[in-house]
Amino acid sequence: MGMGNLQRMAMQMQQEMARVQEELETLTVDGSAGGGVVKATVTGKQELVSVTIDPDAVDPEDVEMLQDLVVGAVNEAQLQLPLREKERINPILIKAQILLDRAHFSPGEIDGKFGDNLKKALLAFAATQGLNLKGELTDEIWQKLTSTNSDPVLTKYTISNDDVRGPFVHSIPTELEKKKDLPVLAYTSPREKLAEKFHMSEELLSALNPKQKFDTANETIIVADVAKNVAPERATRVEVDKDAQILKLFGRDQQLLATYPATVGSTEKPAPTGRLKITGISKNPTYRYDPKYEFKGVRATKPFTIKPGPNNPVGLVWIGLSREGYGIHGTPDPSKVSKTASHGCIRLTNWDALSVASAVAKGTPVDFSGDEETARQSRAEASRRKKNH
Repeated sequence: MGMGNLQRMAMQMQQEMARVQEELETLTVDGSAGGGVVKATVTGKQELVSVTIDPDAVDPEDVEMLQDLVVGAVNEAQLQLPLREKERINPILIKAQILLDRAHFSPGEIDGKFGDNLKKALLAFAATQGLNLKGELTDEIWQKLTSTNSDPVLTKYTISNDDVRGPFVHSIPTELEKKKDLPVLAYTSPREKLAEKFHMSEELLSALNPKQKFDTANETIIVADVAKNVAPERATRVEVDKDAQILKLFGRDQQLLATYPATVGSTEKPAPTGRLKITGISKNPTYRYDPKYEFKGVRATKPFTIKPGPNNPVGLVWIGLSREGYGIHGTPDPSKVSKTASHGCIRLTNWDALSVASAVAKGTPVDFSGDEETARQSRAEASRRKKNH
């Protein structure tokens, strides 16, 4: 057989393989569980097309039964690779984020999606386990992670009177100067309050409770079970990595106690360098702006204050540092932590900032490493990847 014939045969084989692959990708496979009560359709690309519940087996108005199905699906989720990185809520990622949160490797806001903050938490967890450092959810990491805690990750919660009691603010202005006129920087809704209480995004809270408005006491909803997240041990040192945009707590013998995604400074307003110390901790603080800070977009020529509250610019806690105007604090926008720049301070979610506050004290050293330019480039690269997906 001549070389020309071999080449033609090879080309035909490639074309046939491409055709078969295309057919496989368009093929759908049905599976069922619970004797056919729950059915799922998956494509050849391993993408979930639909989940249906037999209407004859389940009363659509039976909220409790529907909640049990959702809770069971997430609590019993098992890793299946490859895990596609898409902007979708994934039961496996919900479970992974809650387990990391419990283990003090904070993923930031629990949203069920594979973002940079989840990767940071996985990197830190993998390092403590002596595993690969790629920031991926591998089978080996999954086995280690699920072995840290066997309790269900989702639970039912009864909305309390306090959850729906205000005051609530209809809206929060974006301009710093306009916030000073509000009597309190409260939550904008019971949904926002409940989402933050359980370290969740509002989107995920609504996705798990599609029939809920979250404004009525004694209603039952599904939430992340983060109540088991006890405070970390007392820290002897804090480390702020400006390159990775992450804050770490260390205990005796430099044992890593906890990690938290953070927004650390900017190229315009860099965070400090070297070593500082914690000078004090103030919960539910009043925010004070001084024109000498020269924040971009702020035109005020006189100092002003902004009332306390979770939507205050520094959130629910301020941990002062031994350099005027700098501190570790919460935020009114948990979804933006480590994804935007700050005015030189270290910004965490409100619940992570409170966790750090519980583990440190006046005089605890805070070491800074790296620089903001590396972080800026990383954010830009992450933004490009997101657009290309």
